[in-house]
Amino acid sequence: MIGKKKINKALISLIAILMGFIVGALIMLVWSYNPITAYTYMFQGALGTPLELGETLREMTPLVFTAIGFAVADKAGFFNIGLPGQAQAGWVTSVWIVLANQHLPKIILIPLALISGAIAGAVVAGIAGVLRAYFGTNEVITTIMLNYIVLYVCQYLTQQIMPEKLRINIDTTKTISDNGSLRWEWLTNMFGGSRISSGIFLALIGLVAFYIIMNKTTIGFEIKAVGLNPNASTYAGISAKKNIIVSMLLSGAYAGLGGVILGLGTYQNYFTQTGNVDIGFDGLSVALLGGNTAVGIFLAALLFSILKIGGLGMQTGAGIPYEIVSIVIAAIIFFVAIHYIIEYLLNYKKVMKHSCTSDKTQGLEVGGSK
Repeated sequence: MIGKKKINKALISLIAILMGFIVGALIMLVWSYNPITAYTYMFQGALGTPLELGETLREMTPLVFTAIGFAVADKAGFFNIGLPGQAQAGWVTSVWIVLANQHLPKIILIPLALISGAIAGAVVAGIAGVLRAYFGTNEVITTIMLNYIVLYVCQYLTQQIMPEKLRINIDTTKTISDNGSLRWEWLTNMFGGSRISSGIFLALIGLVAFYIIMNKTTIGFEIKAVGLNPNASTYAGISAKKNIIVSMLLSGAYAGLGGVILGLGTYQNYFTQTGNVDIGFDGLSVALLGGNTAVGIFLAALLFSILKIGGLGMQTGAGIPYEIVSIVIAAIIFFVAIHYIIEYLLNYKKVMKHSCTSDKTQGLEVGGSK
């Protein structure tokens, strides 16, 4: 039965991807573009050379972390839409730590920056977790608001609090030292000088850790139990409040690590953001498409990265607007969302039917007893 469910989820994701590409092709045809040429340039632009493959893997890396962050919260029954703020908190914290301690040995500085970035993301998510656990506050509202709070707090910290010796101007920090960089020269050279970093290996470790935590540990069991039925979990002796907070802390830590990858891997600095960090909402989409599973997240993150990096090749090679890529991604998520809506309605119908049947049975029993 479990195997059948996994197969059905995989088929739904594949159908959603196919339908997304078909929608993109139809739009191209309407505007007299050749979809076959477009998609050929897209995949060539993402996978055609070592440089392009390296950039695709670089794009994929932080998405894995934010997607895992969403998946952890979702398994606990929460919709963590605060991934952008949590990732941004991890980004600015890790870069600040490295710039302020650039003379520390690499073996100490990088773990310190990784842990600090994860803690920053966890703290932001933990606020929403505590509010939900003790006051019943809707986590969607609190995490959305926290995105903007973090956005402007980071602006203030960078522009007003961060020492001038760590910045090149009011909006941009200095480039981090090699001691704090996640880039490895041999890895960069292997992929033609791309910005790929050792973060890709951390992402793979993160996926394995996510699988083990959720499937092989007591913490994962309790988180999933609370997500399925918090009242029954409490009756069984599982603390719903504790697991709400733990799941949000874990979710935020993963999202924070996604921001660390941006700072210490991709950009090598921090610069003031004027809007939410893209990897947050993209990670949410990756998790939904990947069915909140480790393997699914890996494949979905790779697909999204191919679309985003390959879209640039499609634009320059075939002269097709990059916005088509956004339409394809939106269409894929749309078809995935339709599945979730249909599944929800079917489950709701089954629950209502079961409830009505139970009521009738109880009525007959009462009548018979009389």
